[in-house]
Amino acid sequence: MDVQQISVFIENKEGRIKKAIDTLAKEGVNIRALSIADTTKYGILRLITSDNKKAVSALENNGFIVKENKVIIVAVPDEPNGLNSTLAVFDDKNINLEYLYAFVSSNTDEAIVVMRLENMEEAIEALKNSEIKILTEEDIKKI
Repeated sequence: MDVQQISVFIENKEGRIKKAIDTLAKEGVNIRALSIADTTKYGILRLITSDNKKAVSALENNGFIVKENKVIIVAVPDEPNGLNSTLAVFDDKNINLEYLYAFVSSNTDEAIVVMRLENMEEAIEALKNSEIKILTEEDIKKI
């Protein structure tokens, strides 16, 4: 039910994000979703990719610090309040949302939301007991 996300530590210097993206492209790794969070000195590039093993190896071989962690990916209605109905599931169970990022798929009328929560196991159980559609790595590859 959870998906592995790659987090790449990137110095906040010109060309570093491009180098990371170029590294993945040279290895034939497709980026399904990404998010960048930055400060004045560094940033974190979060990625959902077509091949994490290949991506991690290529990035590490090119001097990047890489970590994999679990995220939950859900499909929510691409309409006003679509995301709020999902977030309410976590509020009802007092599960803290650490961060999220989203994209809209051209294949469906849904928005795809990637989430990291404080208690991932509890969050998955809460979603299973709701009508929220949880996506797998296989689902993401089809988008």
